[in-house]
Amino acid sequence: MEGRDMKKNDYIPLFESKAAKWRGVYWFYAISMAVSIALICVYRVMHFPQQHGLRRWTWIGISMAELWFIIYWIITQFPRYRAVSRYTFKDRLSSRYEDGLPRVDIFISTADPQLEPPLMVADTVLSLMAYDYPPEKLSVYLSDDGCSDLMFYALYEASKFSRVWLPFCRRFNVELRAPNAYFSAVKKIPSDDPSLAREWRELKELYNEMEVQITDIMKLGRVPDQLRKHHKGLREWESGASRSNHHTILQVLIDGRGNKEVDIEGKPLPMLVYLAREKRPGYPHNFKAGAMNALIRVSSRISNGPIILNLDCDHYSNNSQSVRDALCFFMDDEQGHDIAYVQFSQCFDNITKNDLYGSSLRVPNEVEILAMDAHGGPLYVGSCCFHKRDALTGKKYEKGSHINWKQVNEIQEPEREILLEETAKFANCSYEESSFWGKEMGLKYGCPVEDVVTGLSIKCKGWRSVHFNPGRKGFLGVAPVTLLGTLIQHTRWSEGNFQIFLSKYCPLIYGHGKIPIQLQISYLCYNLWGANCLATLYYVTVPTFCLLKGINLFPQLSSNWILPYAYVLLAKYTYSLGEFLRCGGTLMGWYNDQRMWLYKRVTSYLFGFCQTIMRYLGFAKLDFAITGKNVDGDVIKRFEQEIMEFGAASSMFIILATIALFNLLTSISIARSIIIKKPVTDLDSFALQILLNGVLIIINLPLFEALFLRKDQGCMPTSVTCQSIILAVLAYAIGY
Repeated sequence: MEGRDMKKNDYIPLFESKAAKWRGVYWFYAISMAVSIALICVYRVMHFPQQHGLRRWTWIGISMAELWFIIYWIITQFPRYRAVSRYTFKDRLSSRYEDGLPRVDIFISTADPQLEPPLMVADTVLSLMAYDYPPEKLSVYLSDDGCSDLMFYALYEASKFSRVWLPFCRRFNVELRAPNAYFSAVKKIPSDDPSLAREWRELKELYNEMEVQITDIMKLGRVPDQLRKHHKGLREWESGASRSNHHTILQVLIDGRGNKEVDIEGKPLPMLVYLAREKRPGYPHNFKAGAMNALIRVSSRISNGPIILNLDCDHYSNNSQSVRDALCFFMDDEQGHDIAYVQFSQCFDNITKNDLYGSSLRVPNEVEILAMDAHGGPLYVGSCCFHKRDALTGKKYEKGSHINWKQVNEIQEPEREILLEETAKFANCSYEESSFWGKEMGLKYGCPVEDVVTGLSIKCKGWRSVHFNPGRKGFLGVAPVTLLGTLIQHTRWSEGNFQIFLSKYCPLIYGHGKIPIQLQISYLCYNLWGANCLATLYYVTVPTFCLLKGINLFPQLSSNWILPYAYVLLAKYTYSLGEFLRCGGTLMGWYNDQRMWLYKRVTSYLFGFCQTIMRYLGFAKLDFAITGKNVDGDVIKRFEQEIMEFGAASSMFIILATIALFNLLTSISIARSIIIKKPVTDLDSFALQILLNGVLIIINLPLFEALFLRKDQGCMPTSVTCQSIILAVLAYAIGY
């Protein structure tokens, strides 16, 4: 007993957790909002219309919409009363474990060389190979679900360039280790260090040569015959392999085992592996989840690192210490045994100053996920995440169990050719038949957000997770640069999350008795995204329609009942603005964020909600849409100038434009009637409805500009404009 106490006293943590600040402000806001919301409910009940008719039905509708907003607000606030931030001590990790650091396997997923440019993928690979970590303990795996020889060639070029890039990063302590990002940031030859200047120039020339090589074969659409002889792996495509029908292609481009391959300084290189899992007609491939599971199996035979990092192909490493940061959590003697994964924030390097499309997710990253972290851990979001292999493969956490890091570092190394031949079988399309893969092992199948449901399942097996958001972001990706791209991405997210809510994995059912109730409700914040669409659609259309009909739905301006409504509006948006600014946003960025909040709810969430319902009724099948990273130069230019992109004909834009035009027509009509026909006292009855109508017009100013003023390629397509005008006029005529 005495020895155990001494050991406990010698314990020095590798990370610490600190409670979030400004809790007093939050509690005042939450309690005052709750009181005001209760008064609004009282008003709705006390002033319920007694006579049958349109006013009664619209009153019921607005009451139901407000009831949903109240329920969802309570859900989003419930987990927020606690929030924690994490801080690591990498110096302690190094002093204690430097000679016994575990192997780390890094998984990168790509699926289409046209939407995900091979040069971008090569940059991501190079940034990860250059981690400040023993290279003999790093293995980088690229899963190419597009089975593209173009992608393989880009990886081959990256493997050659790594021999000069990694020494350069080490020697000059380069922190931005993605070549394209580095050369974009350091555009001029450094003049203060002659040695750095010389090597910078030489390296830039080599990178430009690699860029030209990859760009040329992308334009050609195939790898020329004279280049195929450079690596035997390129011969795999000579048998007619296609995207959806091909055998398993497994190639080790750099064999890092036993220090066999070295860079120009004689230092060992990380292992680099290419995998295109087998695909055959009639066999389900389960999209990204299937690719991840194939990587888990294949890597277990080659390197078998106890820690796995998985990334989307556009997320390059922005912090060379990220592996060590993650290990501070996993290897902590007292707090790390039950940690299944460490989720880093998803951040992007192409966000505009005012975050035009709200892609930075400032508040979720800086507030909401911190609150989840305090109750058992954040969501697994599918990228920028370090895992324990045991947790990812379905193992349950047993209280008191510990990992012997020295033992897991021992690995047998069979002959390379025998190894590849045997390991390739683990990526065959028939391997998972009658197995637990996709059910109890690996990532879950059958959901567009396989990552979220997988993370939930892991926690229900006794594990927990932590969120880490260092000052220097761990990873930077590419956010959508078009409005349609953003809305499509959120359609998939909302659809998948709503599917989880309606499935056996609903956190309230699946997590009952397994995870804290606070964490169950935290998941609902995301699972119920799609359900917000109906109440929001009602609120942005029916009050405007009732303005035309002369039906008031809110308290009179002279009534005391206006006070709770006024307070809720003032407190909600003041707190929201303060929270956004505290997370590093701007006033204009907040305005853009409010617009995107509306746009997502009436399009993305609506489509996701409807698709989920149709799928459960058997009218739709599961599909997976890749967010394109390759866009036109003019689109990029408009994005950088913060001009919204409406250039594609889409049913989503028809919905947005119709709602905006209907509110505009109503506003013009009401202004005319107030000025010409009716006394000013009408403002007393319809003040809040007129205010709501005016806010909708102000928030849609960029849309009106795209409809009527802009002449560039990003303006609203004529077909969308015509259809929207017709629908808006019809809605106005019905209301009038």
